Amino acid sequence: MHVRRISSIVCAFALSIQAAYAAAPQQQFVNMGDLPLENKATISDCSIGYRTFGTLNADKSNVILFTTWHTGTSRDAAGMLQSGALFDPAPWYVVVVDALGNGVSCSPSNSKAQPGPAFPQFSVRDMVASQHKLLTEKLGIKHVHAVMGYSMGGMQAFQWAVSYPGFMDVAIPIAGTPRLTSSDMLFLRIVEKSVLDEPAYAGGRYARNPPLPMYNLLFAMNFDSPAHRSARTAPKDFEKFFRESQASDPDGTDANNSLWQIRAVLGHDIAQGGKLEETAPRIKARLVPINAAQDHLVNPGPAIAFAKLRKEEATVLDTDCGHAALRCAMPAMKAVVEKALR
Repeated sequence: MHVRRISSIVCAFALSIQAAYAAAPQQQFVNMGDLPLENKATISDCSIGYRTFGTLNADKSNVILFTTWHTGTSRDAAGMLQSGALFDPAPWYVVVVDALGNGVSCSPSNSKAQPGPAFPQFSVRDMVASQHKLLTEKLGIKHVHAVMGYSMGGMQAFQWAVSYPGFMDVAIPIAGTPRLTSSDMLFLRIVEKSVLDEPAYAGGRYARNPPLPMYNLLFAMNFDSPAHRSARTAPKDFEKFFRESQASDPDGTDANNSLWQIRAVLGHDIAQGGKLEETAPRIKARLVPINAAQDHLVNPGPAIAFAKLRKEEATVLDTDCGHAALRCAMPAMKAVVEKALR
């Protein structure tokens, strides 16, 4: 979920992060006006950011919606959208939408009417609803071939399949889940508390983005599996790893943006408190979940079980890279994605 760590993985599949960014199409925006949320609040004057990759064909049948991860942006996603990465984008028209709260689309950090802690809390369902409105009302796209996303983007892909079941042919949630487990909630609540307890956070009313050393260390601890971290960092190198992991970039991810998206994820449940057995039949698209067996950031169990409910098969990657499976199992992941897109 964490943008700095996922972006570092994305870089491994580009010549460099600069090359990936240089190849990214121009950032575009659509003003959605006042955006109503499911909690009855309204985001004032909300703009949604997006980028498009490739060429839309005549009958608009080659559209893929790619949803962003926690604090990730459409610019960050550029490294995944090349032939040597997640799938070959050449035949497709890929629309990457910046999720609510990521600092590009309307967010606590960029809202003039509702800045910082005054920004309304949104949900994953609100992210999906805003994307549907963008595609249908602003871009004239009434159907997509696939919805795909990684981590929080995978959660959005699950939600898309439930909220708009006839809108896509296939949903490909990668490292996502249909609902959180208690272990997922525990991790995210501790992350949330690490932000709130940081004195420099000042209740979200900071003048300069605060350092969040405990927040960074929590992601460092859970992003890889214990086996993978032990193999990658020798005991003699631990102090350097520990020091670098807690370092904060004052110009990096805005603390409020991160917190608002974490709270959205904490409320994620495609069954909305009901039974997943009753939700599963509502999905009309093919569902192709991809998860890593040792993911310590997003528990793979619910995605695997949900696929079984639908008599479909989840791909479980046999890697100790945990949530960083993109780094270690890209060829296997790419094979599954490209097969699903056919």
